[in-house]
Amino acid sequence: MIHLAWPWALLALPLPWLAMRGLPPAPSSKGSALRVPFLEEILALHNETDGRRMRRQRWTSVASWLTWLLLVLAAAQPQWLGEPVSLPTSGRDLLLAVDLSGSMAQEDFMLNGQPANRLQVVKAAAQDFIERRTGDRLGLILFGAQAYLQTPLTFDRDAVATLLNESVVGLAGKETAIGDAIGLALKRLRDSNVQDRVLILLTDGTNTAGEVTPRQAAKLAAEHGMRIYTIGLGAKPMRRDTFFGPQIINPSADLDEATLQAVAKMTGGRYFRATDLTSLEAIYQELDQLEPVARDTEYFRPRQSLFVWPLSFALLISALLAARRLYWPVIAHTREARAARVGVSR
Repeated sequence: MIHLAWPWALLALPLPWLAMRGLPPAPSSKGSALRVPFLEEILALHNETDGRRMRRQRWTSVASWLTWLLLVLAAAQPQWLGEPVSLPTSGRDLLLAVDLSGSMAQEDFMLNGQPANRLQVVKAAAQDFIERRTGDRLGLILFGAQAYLQTPLTFDRDAVATLLNESVVGLAGKETAIGDAIGLALKRLRDSNVQDRVLILLTDGTNTAGEVTPRQAAKLAAEHGMRIYTIGLGAKPMRRDTFFGPQIINPSADLDEATLQAVAKMTGGRYFRATDLTSLEAIYQELDQLEPVARDTEYFRPRQSLFVWPLSFALLISALLAARRLYWPVIAHTREARAARVGVSR
């Protein structure tokens, strides 16, 4: 259907008529009289052209009113309203903060039967989680030595998944600024007017960089009602055969689980431990239960502006009227002169 965004603009339609009724007419100037011996022939010619002139004036008046009508219609902002589109919403803003420090390149996970580094597994597990978050506004923070907002809060889940998939280890530096990542998330979420503000933070290390500690940032987050779920990445201790015999190696020795647990507890969230792809996928499924996806549905109607059409027609008619006003007197004068010569010759 067609809808007028500014229908009050139609009140301007009678303005030209009111101006003609209320304003005094422009003064007319009369030229000097000329006596000619063939007055009767000229008067006959004049009477013959009066009808044409009246018709031209009538058409000019109609075209002028039509131009004004089109201009007022364009000012009223006509829009085409499409069919209602459903948009499930949950009133939740959710940020993913992913560690890109140098240790995320460690290949202690398996993906499709092949050794894979930690970031590759995070990407694989996060794709389905992001796709399931229908109705949430999602954002992406990448952090290493510094924290960066890679994707602002948006309903475009594909954009979040794509930018996460394009991230690489070391993009934000080799160290780990967990506190700065929480602080950046708080900066983006604290001014939000939604009730549920959630941060999911994935890291495999301890805080080694940044201006604020994770506990300090978590305290501020708790004061502003932001909930933080922390996920510690890294494989379990494993046995390796070396030159000196079998040894127990712990790939997650640098993981500061105590700090991650404290951050989650201070903000009303939970701490999870991911030791492989299966456990990380299970964590995401549990997060779906802790932070349910949308149930309510809102509707919006796409709008397409149509003002350009009446405006274009108005400009076209105005251009034709201007061209006619400029060139018609020349054409009319030529015709009258030719007719006058014919009448005199008779």
